Amino acid sequence: MAQENIQIETHVAVIEEESFLQGVKDCVPTLLGYLSIGFAAGVVEKTAGLSIAEIALISILLYAGSAQFIAAGMIAATSPVPAIIFTIFFVNLRHFLLSAALSPYFRHLSPLKNMFVGCLLTDETFGVAINKVTNKKAASEKWMFGLNITAYLNWIAANIAGAYLGQWIKNPKAFGLDFALPAMFIGLLVLQMASRKKIVVDIVVGVSAVIIVVTTSLVASGSVGVIVATILGSTIGMVMEKWR
Repeated sequence: MAQENIQIETHVAVIEEESFLQGVKDCVPTLLGYLSIGFAAGVVEKTAGLSIAEIALISILLYAGSAQFIAAGMIAATSPVPAIIFTIFFVNLRHFLLSAALSPYFRHLSPLKNMFVGCLLTDETFGVAINKVTNKKAASEKWMFGLNITAYLNWIAANIAGAYLGQWIKNPKAFGLDFALPAMFIGLLVLQMASRKKIVVDIVVGVSAVIIVVTTSLVASGSVGVIVATILGSTIGMVMEKWR
C-alpha cells in the first residue's frame, strides 16, 4: 500500500510539472505546418468567394483544415448547404476516434474540462499528445490546454493572413497550396513512423488501409472509406504488435 501511494504521488507530481507553458512549447514544432496550411486554407477560401470576416468565423467555429478545404470547394461549386454540412460531418467523424484514444488519459478531469480538451483537438495536436502520454496513465489538462489553444490561435491567425493576401492570388493551385494539407499529413506520418521504429507494422497497416479505403469507396463514400480503414487498420496494427 505504501509503495502504491508513493507511485501515485510521484505520478501526480509528474502531471503537475507539465504546465500550460510547456504545452505551448511542445506545440512550436507544429506551428510552421499550421501557418502554411492555415495560410493556404485562407487563400482557397478567399478564392471561393468568402469574405475575410466569413473566413475568420469559419476558422473559429469549424477549426478543421480538411473540412475547410472541402467547404471552400463545395461553396465555389455552389453546392447545397445540407450537402456541405453532411459532408463536413462525415469527414470530421474521425475526431470521435481521436478523442476516444486520448480519453483514458483524462479520466481524472470533470466532464466540462474533458469537453474543452476534446473540442480543440486536431489531428496534429492529437499526434503530439499521444506521443507525450505514451507509457503514462494520465496527462495534465494544463499542458493539453497550452497545446490546443496555441494551435487554435495560430490557425485562426494563419487563415486571416491567407484571406487578406489571397485577394492577390487568383490561382492557388499554381503555387501548390491545394496540396499543403496532404503534404503536412505525409510529413507527420513519416516522422511518427521514424520515431516508432516499427517499420514493418506501419507499412502493413498503411498498405491495408489503402486497400480498405479503395474497396470501401466502391460501395460507399470516400469519407466512410477513411473511417472504416482507420478502424480496421488500427485493429490490424494492434493484432500485429500483440503477436510480435
